[in-house]
Amino acid sequence: MTYVIIIIGVVALGLAVWYIRHQRRLKERAWLMREALHNHDYSFRLPIKGLPSGERAMQQLLNDMGQEIRGLMAQNEVESWQRLTRVLTHEIMNATAPISSITQSFLNRPDVKGTPMEDGIRAIWETSTGLTSFVESYRKFMQLQKAEPTDIRLREVVTSVQSLYTSLKWNIDIDADQMVHADANLLRQVLTNLVKNAQEAGATQMDMRWREDGVLAVSNEGAPIPAEMRKEIFVPFFTTKKHGSGIGLALSRQMMVMQGGDLILSDAHVGGYNVTFLLQMQPCSV
Repeated sequence: MTYVIIIIGVVALGLAVWYIRHQRRLKERAWLMREALHNHDYSFRLPIKGLPSGERAMQQLLNDMGQEIRGLMAQNEVESWQRLTRVLTHEIMNATAPISSITQSFLNRPDVKGTPMEDGIRAIWETSTGLTSFVESYRKFMQLQKAEPTDIRLREVVTSVQSLYTSLKWNIDIDADQMVHADANLLRQVLTNLVKNAQEAGATQMDMRWREDGVLAVSNEGAPIPAEMRKEIFVPFFTTKKHGSGIGLALSRQMMVMQGGDLILSDAHVGGYNVTFLLQMQPCSV
């Protein structure tokens, strides 16, 4: 009888300890999710391993919900920038077209040629025509092809981009049979743009690795992105380059959203690298 009481006591104590620890872990999870929501970060994916079946299902639902909210927010943000840039480019074209036309006519006048006014008028004409050309090229580039996602081998797309930049040292941690649901052409353009930006920032090494949460991490050891610019890099026309257009990353994110994914700048870098971008992918259709 004494042994039975002792066994029951030990079991009860074990259950009490487990319950207390379990409740503590649930409180930690709730705190982490609350902080993520407070910071408008819906990319959280808390682990489900070790949870009872009911709580595991609930946590998985919350993880999926966070990803869906992030996707909707990304799509809404991209569409807002598209509408704004469409209006801006239209207004810029309306403003620069007459300036180019008028200055061109003045440059052709005999009483202007060879006078001190010619250089000033030519500078105005070159600036206006250059701006018109830039806006026109941006407008055409905005008319992206319609995304046609299919199940593709991720390693093959990455390898095709690697072949374009043989001067860089590459580390690729992606299984040869890893499948993703994406548009191969658009994904290739996104990766090419990230590698090109990295090279222009002084990178000599690229790291691409697949994560279990369905994310491709693209890292480089080029110049780090200053904290005050991290929220601006996906804004159209924002650039820190002397001759940059500021549309590369904005369009890259747009292309990822068109495929049902997203492109974000990670706060946590892969070891040994200064910059890490995360490409969130759609799961395969099967």
